[in-house]
Amino acid sequence: MAFAPGHLAAHPVPSGIVGALALGGYQLLAEVGGVGAGRLGPQAFLLVAPDPDPNLPDAGTQLSLHHHRVRDDAEMAAFTQLAAQLGYLRLSGYRLTLERHGLRTKISVLDPATGGIAVTIPDKYPGRLSFGGGDTAPKLLASLRALPPAGPPADTSNPELLRQVLVALALQDDSVSGAEAVELADKALELARGDHALDPPAALEAAKRA
Repeated sequence: MAFAPGHLAAHPVPSGIVGALALGGYQLLAEVGGVGAGRLGPQAFLLVAPDPDPNLPDAGTQLSLHHHRVRDDAEMAAFTQLAAQLGYLRLSGYRLTLERHGLRTKISVLDPATGGIAVTIPDKYPGRLSFGGGDTAPKLLASLRALPPAGPPADTSNPELLRQVLVALALQDDSVSGAEAVELADKALELARGDHALDPPAALEAAKRA
């Protein structure tokens, strides 16, 4: 399912959920394929737009992997990268199914080849006393990056989709913030338009050197 850039900004988490979780005024750090990372003070979380289903009412943007106390910038960066990787997988053919747990939502990443669940993103971040550390953002990110491609990336002849692919690839770099990733993606998009031989990774590398 393709979501236009800016979908989460235009479709925020419903006010009732935001109010109940005291997340009013949260900041959207990055967005790819209808998946984003949000922040409010020390809190971090994932935002996900569900695939439209004509048989069900629109559930609106949902919140997942809610972490009340992010320790440092590296942990926050992992949330941004996790959102970008989920969006990239969605653009390449994986499906994201959402299961509401109270005010938050669990995300299942479905392999389109088998229909099986490849990775599950829990609704809440594990506590410090959880056995084995639980499913932290860095661990979940590593699991997602280890998944085989479901197919080619989104149709790169579509500028909007290509831009989202470029943002996701840019955010794989730990040193690149959400705002910087957007700037790099815009530069890479212009380069790709001028040289059709450039695939997305090559266009991004050229943008970094420009």
